[in-house]
Amino acid sequence: MKKVMTTTAGNPISDNQNSMTAGPRGPVLMQDYQLIEKLAHQNRERIPERVVHAKGSGAFGVLEITEDISKYTKAKVLQKGETTKMLLRFSTVAGEKGAADAERDVRGYALKFYTREGNWDLVGNNTPVFFIRDAYKFPDFIHTQKRHPQTNLRSNTAAWDFWSLSPESLHQVTILMSDRGIPKSYRHVNGYGSHTYSLINASGERFWVKFHFKTLQGIETITNKEAEAIVAKDRESNQRDLFENIQAGNFPKWSFEIQIMTNEEAKNCSFDPFDLTKVWPHGDYPMIKVGTMTLNENPKNYFNEIEQASFSPSNVVPGVSFSPDKMLQARIFSYPDAHRYRVGTHYEMLPVNRPIVDVNTYHADGSMNYEIKEPTDAYYEPNSFGGAVEDASFAEPAFETGDMADRYNHRDGNNDFVQVTALFNLMSDNQKEQLFSNIAEAMGGVPRNIVDRQLALFEQVHKDYAAGVKKALGI
Repeated sequence: MKKVMTTTAGNPISDNQNSMTAGPRGPVLMQDYQLIEKLAHQNRERIPERVVHAKGSGAFGVLEITEDISKYTKAKVLQKGETTKMLLRFSTVAGEKGAADAERDVRGYALKFYTREGNWDLVGNNTPVFFIRDAYKFPDFIHTQKRHPQTNLRSNTAAWDFWSLSPESLHQVTILMSDRGIPKSYRHVNGYGSHTYSLINASGERFWVKFHFKTLQGIETITNKEAEAIVAKDRESNQRDLFENIQAGNFPKWSFEIQIMTNEEAKNCSFDPFDLTKVWPHGDYPMIKVGTMTLNENPKNYFNEIEQASFSPSNVVPGVSFSPDKMLQARIFSYPDAHRYRVGTHYEMLPVNRPIVDVNTYHADGSMNYEIKEPTDAYYEPNSFGGAVEDASFAEPAFETGDMADRYNHRDGNNDFVQVTALFNLMSDNQKEQLFSNIAEAMGGVPRNIVDRQLALFEQVHKDYAAGVKKALGI
């Protein structure tokens, strides 16, 4: 039996070819609701693109915990033998939704785990650090990565002006301009939670943690020249690679690992362990194997399952929590706020965002509230009618939050050069030459005074860093 086409209200449609008109030459009648519905819906088929990370690809998979880390966390999702369905969305950061995949940019690495204790979202990048450490500067930084208000063009000058005035950006800039700045594919990148989070065990002990996902396909990258050839033929190169490999059964895998720091170690650390521009040296805080993550299922509908997917670091489960990281604290607010604006007030009711457990809140009304619950007098809290109540057993142990509230200068007492020097010294001669060349290309059209200011920062990292860039620039 054939399916009958209907309106969104389920009413059968008799003619989907011709609008209703007053005679064969028109005009069109207002009562042609099917026409109005189709046109109105088309006008709303695109939700606003993400302000950042607009261009993305994604797939579903599974997280498997193979090691016992129960001494660090009580989270059920992280117990040995646990298997959890998850969603991973990769993205570029600066470009719009139609941008090319093979661009020099940081890659977003957003994870959603559908756990037995609600959703756990880990929203990071393919780099362990970021350009800034204080979210107060995030809108300013993103403006430099977007389009000039008059020319509507991307501006190298704006980017380098901001970076040269922000020494804390050196670590991320060096990674971005290195050979890792353009990954060959999403299958060949590491993922990092980037921020410092915390784990809490069954005894109420808190440990600071860094999350790492190491690609088992190996790190592979491409050069500017190779990227130009790819973009000329395929703007969706990474999307295509990910989809086709999963479709063919070539499921990409990552090793899930963590670094742990005790509260006492954090107090005595030579740098701020909650600073997003810093890494934790592996020699001091070794990697601990936790499990494996595999992507094994392509989305059935890109818009429903990837474009509407909404990730937020505010989504944590018992046994996983936050830290004093200034950037993390801000993202805990800004991410769900962005989703409420972009997707809708009740965005987490959408199937791709909905937890696999019961949801009991007192949120009311607002857009996209399509769940109809049984009538109840318990529509506020506290109430006397058997509504959902708090449970003190899920309370976290307290942690210190500092002393006097003030606007502290985040650059005072922070060494923004020593870790970049260590990274530079780890690079091979070939990687250094790529770094110098990539920076020189990215500085095209930048005024000399801004170039000189950035070179002065490179000089403080290593004299060879500044000398190499100067040579590449022909200075």
